[in-house]
Amino acid sequence: MTKPVTGVLFDVDGTLIDSVYLHTTAWWQAFRQYGHDVPAARIHRAIGIGSDKILDHLLGEQHDTGGDDALRAAHASLYATSWTSLRRLPGAQRLLETCADRGLRNVLATSASKPELGALLRCLDADPVIDTVTSADDAGESKPAPDIVEVALRRSKLDAEEVVFVGDSVWDVQAAGALSIPCIGLTSGGLCAAELLDHGAAAVYADPQDLLDHLDEALTTAFRVALTSV
Repeated sequence: MTKPVTGVLFDVDGTLIDSVYLHTTAWWQAFRQYGHDVPAARIHRAIGIGSDKILDHLLGEQHDTGGDDALRAAHASLYATSWTSLRRLPGAQRLLETCADRGLRNVLATSASKPELGALLRCLDADPVIDTVTSADDAGESKPAPDIVEVALRRSKLDAEEVVFVGDSVWDVQAAGALSIPCIGLTSGGLCAAELLDHGAAAVYADPQDLLDHLDEALTTAFRVALTSV
């Protein structure tokens, strides 16, 4: 990479907002409503995949898709009941503010639907320092496909060579990696550091506050890894 970093792409669920386990519970309940006994641990590990793919991932590509729309609707309804329980992860707001203070552009690239995104943004309460926002409705395919990341780059007028991605799931790492964007992983979504590193994360921190405390180190490490992988 020859360009200086000018932007940071952020996932939201599990990265800036503590919502992964709320999603897990909502999906678990929705599956049970429609006669599917899917272990919560499997659901948790799938969070970050968009609703257009998560049912195939958890029920198999050969499952009867006739009830998929009802399942997605059930999840959305159940998850909506927990919106008042959403909380920012430690340091999330300040991390965005610090990046903006440094002249970096904050871009949100999430697989959340627009209604969910509205609830997340209200919880995050950082609109003045967010440059660009994209959601699942803006892309053809959700993560781990890179579509949402591509839309985020296009709308923010940033190049892949001048950004880093911050996410909490292997799906974030894969989506960023498809565009050769270095990904900084956070374990705040419930995955361990080793798994994120094994899937290609350039560096891993505990949560937004930990990343903020080591921001210079994180950006330097991310770009050093990206350079050596070219």
